[in-house]
Amino acid sequence: MTTAPRPADEITGLHARLVENLGLAICGGTLAPGTVLFIDELVSEHAVSRSVVREALRVLASMGLVASRRRVGTLVLDHGAWNVYDPLVIRWRLATDGRIAQLRSITELRTAVEPQAARLAAERALPLEASELVTLAGQLWAAGRDGRMDDFLALDIEFHRRVLAASGNEMFEHLHRQVAEVLTGRHAYGLMPHHPHVDALQLHTDVASSIQRGDGDMAHAAMVAIMDRTMGETRQFWADQGH
Repeated sequence: MTTAPRPADEITGLHARLVENLGLAICGGTLAPGTVLFIDELVSEHAVSRSVVREALRVLASMGLVASRRRVGTLVLDHGAWNVYDPLVIRWRLATDGRIAQLRSITELRTAVEPQAARLAAERALPLEASELVTLAGQLWAAGRDGRMDDFLALDIEFHRRVLAASGNEMFEHLHRQVAEVLTGRHAYGLMPHHPHVDALQLHTDVASSIQRGDGDMAHAAMVAIMDRTMGETRQFWADQGH
């Protein structure tokens, strides 16, 4: 009996789900380094086709999570081989017990990059870009004060994306997906205050207004202060969990 082909969107859904399940298991340690993944076992366990399994493993290999070995199978790799900049790897690490360590490491990365991006934005942003950033900071302030945390998250992601973009440095700009994942993860896993502190809201306004004025030093200083607050909150969560 011939099996009717699945619709393309269903195949895509199965593929994405398998990538997610395996990625979480690897990043969470359920599938330990050195574990051999066999296609037939994955087909049986996850009720998917061999082509879906192969494509999922190809995606995971592109992230450095697994590697194919002749006459062995597909091996789960140690975290030293992972592409830790991949947004999905960041998301999966935030979903595990190691989320605080992931939050700390990417916050350290942001501390190294975002203040300089703010300084460059003050030098390079177009007048319209700077004006829109000021408007966005005002919307962020209102959402934070009103306790509209879903709106606040979306606005915060957009704010930091625009600062990175306004820097005029394409390598900085391409970090926006990593920043978005960590901001989303902080929100999803309760790793940020339930209501933003007024000082944090003011600092975002200070970044935007400094960029609009073309004051690179002040934009840099305000973004450093934002990162310092974020790192302080991370250290507190780290301490609270006994790390």
